[in-house]
Amino acid sequence: MISEPGSQVMYVEDEERLAQLTAAYLTSHGLQVTVVRNGGEAVAEALRLRPDVILLDLMLPGIDGLEACRRLRARLDTPVIIVTAHGEESDRVVGLEGGADDYLVKPFSSRELLARIRAQARRARGQIGPSGQAIVVGALRIEPLSMQVTLEGRTLGLTTYEFALLRSLAERAGQVLTREQLMDLVKGSADEAFDRSIDVHISHLRQKLGDDPRNPRPAQDGARRRLPAGLRPLIS
Repeated sequence: MISEPGSQVMYVEDEERLAQLTAAYLTSHGLQVTVVRNGGEAVAEALRLRPDVILLDLMLPGIDGLEACRRLRARLDTPVIIVTAHGEESDRVVGLEGGADDYLVKPFSSRELLARIRAQARRARGQIGPSGQAIVVGALRIEPLSMQVTLEGRTLGLTTYEFALLRSLAERAGQVLTREQLMDLVKGSADEAFDRSIDVHISHLRQKLGDDPRNPRPAQDGARRRLPAGLRPLIS
């Protein structure tokens, strides 16, 4: 397989040998890799480089990876893949809720890491499907090429994973999909052994679409906004 042309990766990792070996492998497959060793420098460096994908360790000097992820997400829509030795379910949930698009546990396969980077780079560039035609479900409009989503004219800020998930759901509006089906449709972004990650992303989507029962948002006519009818049966 050929790597995504021109893909630039920023790798935030303080373990020097691992950073060197990983960077060398990714570089040998055509990616451009910049290593950052301090969590506190991650945001400024990401704003300067504008990478296609960010790899982020959790245990970092300066600030930890979770805080770095939150700060990155507040400033950038760049896909973030957490790469860490912390592999418990609670760690993954916290990482995904903190704004990460994907989560990979050390020790990891270099080939798998490369595949995940490629998948995120494709999504960030809008190359997640053959059609660039807008998808409309009720008041929801999805523009695949620009990766822009609007609801009742309001632009929604989605991560690349959330966008890919919402697009997959919108293309099958009205259908009830299992976690396994969703994970196959949005493959390459979530650990296939951790199907509850889908629940986290669905929860985020519901909140951003205004369907969070704990914090309901009014529609333009004053009524409580609900998910477009076709998207209500999000998951079986």
